[in-house]
Amino acid sequence: MFGVLTVYALRFILSLLMGLMPQDAYYYFYSEHLALSYFDHPPMVAYMLKFFSLFLGKSVWAVKLTDFIVTLISFSAFYYLSSFFLSKERNLKTLFFYATTFLLTIISINTTPDVPLILFWTFSLIAVYKAVYENKLFFWILSGVLMGLAFDSKYTALFLPFGLILFLVLSKEHRHFLFSKELLLSVLFFLITVSPVFIWNYQNNWISFSFQSSERAGSISNFNLEPVLFLGNLGTQMLILLPVLFIGMVVILNKYVKKMFKKGILKNDKDLFLISFSVPIILFFFGVSLFYWVKLNWIMPGYIAVIILVSRYISIKWLKVQIVISLIFHLVFLIEVIFYPVPIKSDDTWYGWEELSAEVQTIQRSIPDSFIFSNDGYKTSALLDFFLDEKIYAGNVLGEFALQFSVVYPDLSNLKGKNALFLDSDKRIKNLEKSKKTPAKLNDYFEKVEQLDPIIIKNNRGKAMRKFYVYRCENYLKK
Repeated sequence: MFGVLTVYALRFILSLLMGLMPQDAYYYFYSEHLALSYFDHPPMVAYMLKFFSLFLGKSVWAVKLTDFIVTLISFSAFYYLSSFFLSKERNLKTLFFYATTFLLTIISINTTPDVPLILFWTFSLIAVYKAVYENKLFFWILSGVLMGLAFDSKYTALFLPFGLILFLVLSKEHRHFLFSKELLLSVLFFLITVSPVFIWNYQNNWISFSFQSSERAGSISNFNLEPVLFLGNLGTQMLILLPVLFIGMVVILNKYVKKMFKKGILKNDKDLFLISFSVPIILFFFGVSLFYWVKLNWIMPGYIAVIILVSRYISIKWLKVQIVISLIFHLVFLIEVIFYPVPIKSDDTWYGWEELSAEVQTIQRSIPDSFIFSNDGYKTSALLDFFLDEKIYAGNVLGEFALQFSVVYPDLSNLKGKNALFLDSDKRIKNLEKSKKTPAKLNDYFEKVEQLDPIIIKNNRGKAMRKFYVYRCENYLKK
């Protein structure tokens, strides 16, 4: 118990000490421009941040506290869900396994659509269980709404209604619900709940669905077997669950799947329930990882049911090992957050963004009638937008598509003739000098471009940790 509480205490300290990540800032940008949906994802993450900002205000700690609170609610809901399947003693052991995972840490310290997804996925499993096993009309309707809210968080929630149908097909005891008014009502309320996302996509030429499906499917369709990607996914998933739980999951699921193939059905209906809401999404994305890079968070919802299924078979001895490993990983992570001994050669870091914003604001004051923009998708633009009290623009200034920035600011005619400050991150920091060449597109869109001294973010020992090239651009030529 002490070890688990220590892990959760470390997780809370991490959430408060960790600076703002690009994802935090980008989804906060969502929340400042509320809509029925967004280019990259459905709207729930924006609504979540907006709701908590009404009480906590706008600050780094408020964003982090939002993630931590919502994840803590998800964690509590998991305990209630697992009580449907396990005795009190086994339920507590399962809760401890879940508490030690990096899954909870990831969604406690970084704002992504997975934060509300895990919440509503867990709630959905509770409602679906009660609908199926208690057969009350209220829970059938509620299950449709909650699965819809999970979809409004992230499109991978489609595995929820798929899991429900799969369970009803495979379950002799509950197959009669397949063509029932109860299931029809659940589907109806699911469709009503997800309708805002479809309305927004219809109004915006289906750009979000297209981005999330056809473009990625096109990459996968090349069908080039990439074992390295599979191994990379294997490693990240082992990090999420940590080795004891991950290896236990592989061994036990293998036994269950073999049993289902041999006998065609599982005798334990509740085990079948858990498998229906875990194995499909896990197998699907592990299959995809043979051809395409699967992000570490895509499989996470499937682990909710699978942890309940497999942790009861893992002994207390191995739980203690899991807790020790978790403590070590969290302590190492805490050292990295506080002291940053290993610089991250990427913009996906929490380090230096506030210092950058202060430097940029100082430089901008010397450039009359100017705006600020970057061109790295959303990262630098989103962080500057959070810390600076003005509109920040992105790659659409240079005629490129800039994700949600292009949707929010589709018309840039108001910028014509203005001066600008352009930021470009140097992730590798080979030296502290200016860049030897100016990004070609700047000369296509501005009358004059002058490179200024780069912004160098240093640590307390004077070592350069972040570097940004800075360009003064005059007279924006809107095309």
